[in-house]
Amino acid sequence: MVTRRTVLSGTAAAIAATAFGIKASADQTIAIDPTTSYGTWEGWGTSLAWWANVFGDRDDFADLWFTTKTVTYNGTALPGLGLNIARYNLGACSWNDVDGERMVASPNIPRFKQIETFWQDWRVTDPNSWQWGADAKQRASVVKATQRGAITELFSNSPAWWMCVNHNPSGAANANSNNLQSWNNRTHAAYLAEVAKQFRDRFGVSFRTVDPFNEPASNYWSATGKQEGCHFDPSLQRTVLQHLREELNNRGLSGTRISASDETNYDVARSTWNSFDATTKSVVNQINVHGYQGSSGRRDLLYADAKAAGKVLWNSETGERDGTGLSLATNLCLDWRWLHPTAWCYWQVMDPTPEWALIAYNPDTLQAGAVQKKLYVLAQFTRHIRPGMRIISASTGNAAVAYDPAARRLVLVAVNTATSTQTITFDLSRFSALPTGLITRWSTSTTTGSDKYAQRTDVRLDGKLLRASFAAGQVQTFQLDGVSA
Repeated sequence: MVTRRTVLSGTAAAIAATAFGIKASADQTIAIDPTTSYGTWEGWGTSLAWWANVFGDRDDFADLWFTTKTVTYNGTALPGLGLNIARYNLGACSWNDVDGERMVASPNIPRFKQIETFWQDWRVTDPNSWQWGADAKQRASVVKATQRGAITELFSNSPAWWMCVNHNPSGAANANSNNLQSWNNRTHAAYLAEVAKQFRDRFGVSFRTVDPFNEPASNYWSATGKQEGCHFDPSLQRTVLQHLREELNNRGLSGTRISASDETNYDVARSTWNSFDATTKSVVNQINVHGYQGSSGRRDLLYADAKAAGKVLWNSETGERDGTGLSLATNLCLDWRWLHPTAWCYWQVMDPTPEWALIAYNPDTLQAGAVQKKLYVLAQFTRHIRPGMRIISASTGNAAVAYDPAARRLVLVAVNTATSTQTITFDLSRFSALPTGLITRWSTSTTTGSDKYAQRTDVRLDGKLLRASFAAGQVQTFQLDGVSA
């Protein structure tokens, strides 16, 4: 989420990334090891929430984000990203009066960040009488994503306003204080479980995972905040998670998994996870983490914790204020090298702040605007590393590599984080069979240069080495077919 991030710029990220093994000097060799696998790639995604609250009913954007079709936008042909994960945000807002009580809204939250909730009156306990016509555009978005083959996750930024201590879904007066009323600990869990059931039955959306939190241990969810948010200390998280498992089971949703805790960064995620007792850990199927440490943080230790516990690990939300896409590529490759998630999700594909967005929009007129270079950078990864591929090892932190044994396809994506041109050599000597013909590559320039998502077939292997020149800030993908490990 974007209201309080301090994320490294592309140049600073590249410098900091040298600590993780990215060489900032002239040339580089990246060894690819097909014998080391970090699991099967589940996919790429985005949270819906704010952008979908504005544009969720548009088919062109559904196609752009959730298919690999070429989509015409404002007269320009754009490559569909082929995202296959949609994270639906259960809203916390409504504007009705209940026995003289109303939602208390932060003076700083814009309307498009207020997501309408379905259970608007705590006296009405029958779900059939809730307001299932609410949140129409975001609901349309998750249905369209599902129709295009996406898997879905349900998450909450804040409990419904009437469950909050101060009735303010942006947070407490003291941002370090829990803002869920103690008598609503189970109610919050039950509401999430009921929404999961109702979405399956009413809208044909079966959430694979449910996360009851968003960055819960953070200390910036205040009553004057710019978005929905709620502090949950780890003790309260434990209580809610166990309630959630019970409430899902009570509704016949024993197959719906729980993800947690969507903490803001790698180190906070480790702290929260390691505070959980064995019982709490047993109800969590998937560790979700956000990538807001940029090039910092102990990705490797969080991976070790997840692996030791036998849990799925996702980077379920990330973003940065760098419209060039260089920071995105840099940090994504660091995740590939050290975190080894099996899914990776961008926060808001559309945002009023251009540097955060793939496509910007005007917060006043709510008109979609300029396409950012970042869209093309993300396409390098999402269009080529596809669900079902094996995540394999690269020896440096500026590459993402995947292999499809059935299709015999190897995908290499790399970024030059240096400030000058580099020759990057991919050492493929551990593969038993490689193509002999020309290899197709795609190029995106994040600094100088005009390449957006330029496709060329002009590279050959030198034995079992693939050499390519990378301009400063250039991202390239190489797709090799006929490869055997």
